[in-house]
Order: sequence, then structure tokens, then C-alpha cells
Amino acid sequence: MSIQLITFDLDDTLWDVGPVIQSAEIRLRDWLGQYAPRLGDFPVESLAAIRRMLVESEPGLKHRISELRRRILFHALHDAGYPSGEAQGIADQAFEVFLEARHEIDLFPDVHPTLECLANQYTLGVLTNGNADVRRLGLADYFQFTLCAEELGIGKPDPRPFQEALGRAGVSAEHAVHIGDHPDDDIAGAQRAGVRAIWFNPAGTPWQHDGQPDAEIRSLAELPALLAGWR
Repeated sequence: MSIQLITFDLDDTLWDVGPVIQSAEIRLRDWLGQYAPRLGDFPVESLAAIRRMLVESEPGLKHRISELRRRILFHALHDAGYPSGEAQGIADQAFEVFLEARHEIDLFPDVHPTLECLANQYTLGVLTNGNADVRRLGLADYFQFTLCAEELGIGKPDPRPFQEALGRAGVSAEHAVHIGDHPDDDIAGAQRAGVRAIWFNPAGTPWQHDGQPDAEIRSLAELPALLAGWR
């Protein structure tokens, strides 16, 4: 069957996310040190405890990572002695500091040429569990839609985000393919929805999971030829 719809994961598929998050966390800590001095060196263990408490009381928050981070910040600030209104205001500003840094990414070199090539032939979409916004990254023109767990209330590997993508594009599963780096979220999740899945594996790591991806690539530049071969 020919491919009509291609959906992409973002983090660790279009860029290396580890250094981005590390840098954003440092910038957040520095900002809080300046504007929320009462917080001090708030223990990481305490932040983890707040996160567990919030997710246990509202399980859906695990898919709403922006809201979850805001609430963690609020609780940490409130516990440090800031009144509720002030704590909320600081938490909102702190999150924006983090989010701005979170979007300071370095795209893999073949992202723009590959997306430009594919966008002329296929419908492209985004499926992400993260909170990166393609509009802030100058990538929005390539994609017909973006689906994130934050808005859907459910994330990969649940098949529903993939099914929602099929509905948005108006295509059946056999005409779609998903590209991502995560063996469960991206590969198994897509296949549970009946969508073919291409594993983005730039490091050449051996596959050590159940099932098999429908294809494997080490560079996004390999995609056009691979997909053309599936016609």
C-alpha cells in the first residue's frame, strides 16, 4: 500500500533532547535562585515527592507535562513559604523561563531538507508526548497538524493518538507510517494502531525489544528513498 501520511516524533528524532533539557533545568535553577531566594537549594528528592503526590492524586497529569511542571513549581514555592498567589505567579514565570530554554534546540542537519522533500509528496503530522512547539522552532510550515499528549490527555504508546492522527488526515492505517526513536512509545504504539513504524536509530543500537520495527534508519535523509520503495 502506498503511504499518504507520515507522522513524526520530535524529541530525539528531529533533535537531541538530552542537552536541551539539561540546559533548561540549569537556566530554571539560576532564575529561581535570583527571583525565588526562599526556595534555596530545594532537594531534588522533594521535587520528586511532589511529582509522585500530584500524579497519584490526578493520574492524567503524567501526560500533561507542562501543567505538571507548573504545579510542581507552585507546590515547591508554597512549601518554601511563598503565599499562594505569589507562588503561582513565580511558578508561571519560572515555567516560561524553562519553556523558552527548552526550545533552544539544534536540529539534526538533515531535518530541513528531508521535511521539505517529504512535504511535497505526503501529508506530514507530529505526534509527541513532549511540550516542544513546532511553531516556535520554525517547522510549522512542514506539518498539517500537531498532536501532543498535553492536549489529548493521553500519550504514546496508547494507540489513540495514532488513531486521532489518522482521523485528522482522513487516511486509513495501511496508508500511514510513524517515525520515532522510542521502541515502545513510537514503534510498538504505532503498530498497535495498525500503522507501520520506522525506528530512528542513529547510534545503531541493537534492537532488544518485542516485535520488530517495519524499518530502521540511522539518518532522516534515508526516509525519502525508503518510502519511495514502499510505493
